[in-house]
Order: sequence, then structure tokens, then C-alpha cells
Amino acid sequence: MAYQVTDTILDDEYNTFVNSSSSPYGYNHFAGTGSGEYGLGQTHISTVSAGGTVQASQWNSLFTGLANISNHTNVALSSLTAVSAGDTIAVKSALISSLATMATQVSTGCPFVTAVSPSAALTTVTTGSEGWDTSATQEISATFSNANEMRWFFNAGGKLRFVVTATATSVSAKDTAFVALGTGIGNLDVGSQATTRSNAGQSLTTDGLANGFYDLGTSYTTLIKLTQNSYAAYNANTLEVQAKLNAAPGSATVLTFKMIATDPADDTQYTSGNISGISTDINDTPKMVSKIYSVNPTTAEGLDPVYIPASTAQVSNTTS
Repeated sequence: MAYQVTDTILDDEYNTFVNSSSSPYGYNHFAGTGSGEYGLGQTHISTVSAGGTVQASQWNSLFTGLANISNHTNVALSSLTAVSAGDTIAVKSALISSLATMATQVSTGCPFVTAVSPSAALTTVTTGSEGWDTSATQEISATFSNANEMRWFFNAGGKLRFVVTATATSVSAKDTAFVALGTGIGNLDVGSQATTRSNAGQSLTTDGLANGFYDLGTSYTTLIKLTQNSYAAYNANTLEVQAKLNAAPGSATVLTFKMIATDPADDTQYTSGNISGISTDINDTPKMVSKIYSVNPTTAEGLDPVYIPASTAQVSNTTS
């Protein structure tokens, strides 16, 4: 594609702009079906028949498609002005650069997208009762209709959000310690290439936030583990969130979160005259509450259609 001024743009060269599945990627690969980290599930642009003339309407379809992806990603492109029959098409550097820019945005999960809408809590799991001993474990899954829709969701900037809180009828220092752990994580959002937490605080014991959807496997990966540091008596208490897929990225349709809260403290059973701020109930642990949300791409800035999880569900809810 080493064009010179006044060269004719051949049908197969236009088709490369539209349909190339190798770098530099064509529009259909990063905006259409694609594969892996490329693809948004948008309508494919038709190629030109061998020996055919590239019509102004076909150029405009490509320009419009690129403009829509640019609007969604919030990354500006060089001018893609609509053309009419007989116009000169200046495509050499601007179009190739625009295709490469949009392909990069999609492959990184559209990190600057603002056309997203957080759902209400889709599934909530609550520990059956207060007073568990060593650990509370909860799992929640999100399922997509098929593997392509799961890829397209994350590629378009969609995220799955996991939130952990604690609740107790009579709040003790131990209860508050678990509340602080959940607050320290805040919104845990798994995106295409990384995971983020909305809050800070507590001691970061394991940092797996560099792991996104495309880094997960079929065994659990720890996304974050916090150790409590607000209440000295319970500084060994932890809160950990893990995630896994049901198959390799690109084939997976299910992502499952796992929450593990631990209370290893061997509390002393103090008398009523010597409680020293320690709960007189050595198992005075709170109910743990896990919730899953989806942060969904919308059609507000160019994409249509968009894809979201088909369902979410509790997988397990145990204590020991």
C-alpha cells in the first residue's frame, strides 16, 4: 500500500482497509466479529468485488464506521469527510493511521470509553448467619450468551463489578474490621486487560490487579487480598477476591468471582469485667455480603448493537 499521489486505489487495496485480519487490521476485524481482543460485534462493511470500482458510498460506509468507533472510544481521528462521486480520496496516511488507532483502542478494552452504564446489583449473596468461625466463602458467576458476546463486551469497555460488604445486628470491633476490608476494596472492576479498585486502605497483601479478562484461566486467580490494619486485635483478618473463566479467553462464556473472608484470630473468652475491647463471643463475625454488577457499554456514542451478560447466579455460599 505504498501509494503515490494520483495512484488509483484498487479494489483489493480497499478490501484490505475493510477486511484485513492481520496487522494493519481492517475495520471488520476490530469492529466486526474479529477474534480474541479484537472485535466489537458491529455490522460488517462489504468488500468490493474483484475488478470493481470503489464507490463513494462504500468509502462513506468505512468513514462512518470509523467515526462511530472513534466516538465510542473517545479517541479523535483525522478528518474523515464524506465524499461524493468524482471526488479525490486522500487515504494514504490518514486512513491507515486511523485504522491502526482504532484497532489499538479495541485491543486494550477501549480504556477511555464513557458510554457505559452500571447496572443495579444483579445477584446478591449473604452469609446465612453471623458467628462463623474461620472463613466465609461466596461465589457468583456471570454468564454470556456465547463466547463472542463475552469478548465484545470486554473489548468495548464493559466491566464486571464485584462488591463486598459486611453487616451485623450488633456491631463489634471484629464486625467493623470486616466492614473496613470491604470498604478498602470498594468497586472491584474486571476489564479487558486489568482490574481496578475504587478505594484504598488496609494492607495490600496480594496485588493481582494487572489481571483482566484476557489474563484469567480456568483456575482461580487472586485479583486482590487485603489484610485488616484498623483494629490491632484483628490484624490477621483478611478479605480476598479471586476470579476464573470456564474456558480460555475467546472460548469462555462464564466468569466466576470468589470471595474469601478469614478470621484466624484466636480470641480469648474474656469475662464481663475484662473485655478489653474484645468481643465476648469469640466467633462474633458478621454476615458477609457479595454483589455482582455489570458496567455495560451503551449505544450513546456510536456502537449499535452492544452486548451484556445474559445472567448472573450464586454458585456457593459456605462458612467454616
